[in-house]
Amino acid sequence: MNENQNLDQILQHFSIDALNPMQQSMLEHFKHSSDIMLLSPTGSGKTLAYLLPLLKLIDKESTHVQALILVPSRELALQIESVFKQMKTGLKVNCCYGGHDFKVEKNNLSSPPSVLIGTPGRIADHIGKGTFNTTALHTLIFDEFDKSLEFGFSKEMEYIVQHLPNVKSKILISATQSIDIPRYIKISEVRELNFLDKDSTSNTRLSVKLVLSEDVDKLEAFLKLLCSLDSNAPTIVFCNHREVVERISDHLNRKNIENACFHGKLDQKERERVLVKFTNGSVNVLITTDLASRGLDIREVKNIIHYQQPHSEEVFIHRNGRTARMHASGSAFMILTQKEERPAYLAESTEVLELSDKYSLPSPPLWVTLFISKGKKDAINKTDIVGFLSKVGKLNRDELGFVDVKDFFAYAAVKREKADKVLKLAKDQKIKNRAVKINFAE
Repeated sequence: MNENQNLDQILQHFSIDALNPMQQSMLEHFKHSSDIMLLSPTGSGKTLAYLLPLLKLIDKESTHVQALILVPSRELALQIESVFKQMKTGLKVNCCYGGHDFKVEKNNLSSPPSVLIGTPGRIADHIGKGTFNTTALHTLIFDEFDKSLEFGFSKEMEYIVQHLPNVKSKILISATQSIDIPRYIKISEVRELNFLDKDSTSNTRLSVKLVLSEDVDKLEAFLKLLCSLDSNAPTIVFCNHREVVERISDHLNRKNIENACFHGKLDQKERERVLVKFTNGSVNVLITTDLASRGLDIREVKNIIHYQQPHSEEVFIHRNGRTARMHASGSAFMILTQKEERPAYLAESTEVLELSDKYSLPSPPLWVTLFISKGKKDAINKTDIVGFLSKVGKLNRDELGFVDVKDFFAYAAVKREKADKVLKLAKDQKIKNRAVKINFAE
């Protein structure tokens, strides 16, 4: 198989016909530059842009870690791992991040992956404990490098760089400009590839509208807006504070409107469960802090609601980057009270949306999520679960949605009207001769 055929096969897995200019540029510059700074907006395909040329540097015969990708969050680590696996390269990849069982990670690293992805703190722990050999590691990638600096990972990143003596290439990825590269990164000359628009707010596929609230707390205006939108369209509601996130969620719960919270105080399992339910369509309203503005693989988000005004234009851009991605269109709504000053980056021509006082509450999502008590470490895979729910649960293909298998459990989306019947049929049944508990994911 020649190189072009291999590339075509990989692109087919992502349902795209060709690379965009940014991805093509990365492929070309990887050949000639050892150190690259890629500046490109959220949703532009940066992950694929650096993974494709990275494949050319991997020696399939090596039994050591060859490339390390550092990220600021566990969600981004899992997203990159998912993209890499979709490429069907046959190469092993592993994730390491805080909150994940260290012993499980250590065991995975006993059979080293070609590519290792992780957060700086956890990778530094593994290097300190010597759980993997670093001598063959030749490529170091910092994805969302600016965010890692913002989160205070400088000490850990410096430690990691100091303990990787044979790195020949460093790639820094960012969605923002004007980054001062710390001296400990040890880059003397960096080739900058800048694909950030000069006017980053001018996305022709994004419709921005203003909603005015008579009340200071905005809850009534927010509810009117939410009820005016398609109830099956994925919507992210951004707030500046966790307390506001929870207050909005409580308000929707009292109205029996399905929603989910996402913020930094949730533990790993809660955050994973929330993202799975939002991704598979069993929750269509995600209320969050700016933790969800970057680094999450959330596809086909239709609406962004700025419940609280972003602190800066940069935050506004990143929030809006969750929608109108690639070739899709989307809408962003800014809710302001009469006393709030309109931000300078919101054009004077921005349409003010008039909302009716008469509205109907949104219908429940078409899907619900089931929790299955076995996962990868129990030798249960996606095919096993699909087969079980189809045969034992009597589900047709269009009644079974997204299935996500974790290490020790799994989630499966099923049509709402079929869920009770599936639970009844699956009670006391086994998957691959293993007893499992299946119930609604809380």
